[in-house]
Amino acid sequence: MTEQLALWPDDIKVMPKFKVTGAVEGVFRTPAPDDFQTAAVDALEVTFEGIPGDRHAGFTRKSGGREPWYPRGTQMCNERQVSLLSVEDLARIAARMELEDIRPEWIGGNILVSGIANFTRVPPRTRLVFEGGAVVRVDGENTPCRFSGASVAARYPGREGLDLLFAQQAAGLRGLVGIIEKPGVISAGQAVSAHIPQQWIYTSPRG
Repeated sequence: MTEQLALWPDDIKVMPKFKVTGAVEGVFRTPAPDDFQTAAVDALEVTFEGIPGDRHAGFTRKSGGREPWYPRGTQMCNERQVSLLSVEDLARIAARMELEDIRPEWIGGNILVSGIANFTRVPPRTRLVFEGGAVVRVDGENTPCRFSGASVAARYPGREGLDLLFAQQAAGLRGLVGIIEKPGVISAGQAVSAHIPQQWIYTSPRG
């Protein structure tokens, strides 16, 4: 068994760590904890619990449909404290759906950035370091859902089926979720650096 599970270094291509810099275009939070859509604010003062008063704030959260390995409602670590989106990815979704615009507030975004290519594909463990001192550690991609699609569809009442279309066309472009690793203040105009960790594709070794 040990021999079968051994990994051969030559079989794994390791990509070195690097850094990419972008800018914060806007920050948002839910007006009330029960709201889904967010509203623009001047700044976000983030803490270890996330964004105080925001829908997704908290050290823990209850599991849902995204965590089928737990019974629904199981208390678990909150790795989804903040939702991050990019100008470029939103524009691509809108183009795919033949819509004039999709705004971060409509789909519950907290932080909108620009200048980081393929933002939704930024790998887990990436640290997003903001000029105001805050650091967000990326957990992973925020998978699009019909709930977000319904919010987009409500803005275009003349089009049918946009709720399902969003879930299809936003795949790989819906942005990221993450956890506050270091508190601070995030506001529009700040620089943000994405510190991409060393990465590789793990596959089952040859037998």
